[in-house]
Amino acid sequence: MRAGGRHPSYCVFERLRASGLRPTRQRVALCNLIFGAGDRHLSAEELHEEAHKAGEPVSLATVYNTLHQFTDAGLVRPISGEGQRTYFDTNTSDHHHFFVESDNTMIDIPDGTITVDNLPEPPEGMEIVNIDVVVRLRRKADAKTLS
Repeated sequence: MRAGGRHPSYCVFERLRASGLRPTRQRVALCNLIFGAGDRHLSAEELHEEAHKAGEPVSLATVYNTLHQFTDAGLVRPISGEGQRTYFDTNTSDHHHFFVESDNTMIDIPDGTITVDNLPEPPEGMEIVNIDVVVRLRRKADAKTLS
């Protein structure tokens, strides 16, 4: 129990219910892993590995399904990473990212440092929902070894 008499999963149950999701054992376990470490970016494969290390026997398909349910519920925000890999961001506010190629990691870009101007008009009946800017980074030493 935490200070104040709340079980660590108590807020997870509230978060899931408030998002319209039934707090199943697997959703609660994955939610605790995702949000227990504060704001971060992780892939389904990374979450799957964390779950197994924590003794939670979930399949990779269950992790993917749960992350997509969390996305639909507004709990996480998907970001395209390297190739086909998608990262899920626990910070759902509008912000942009650095992607460190050598580490396959995402880092938040501080708010207000990027301005996106001259956006095209969306097609009739459509509206722009979000703009994701991902700035790819390579360490200078990595660049030298590639030449």
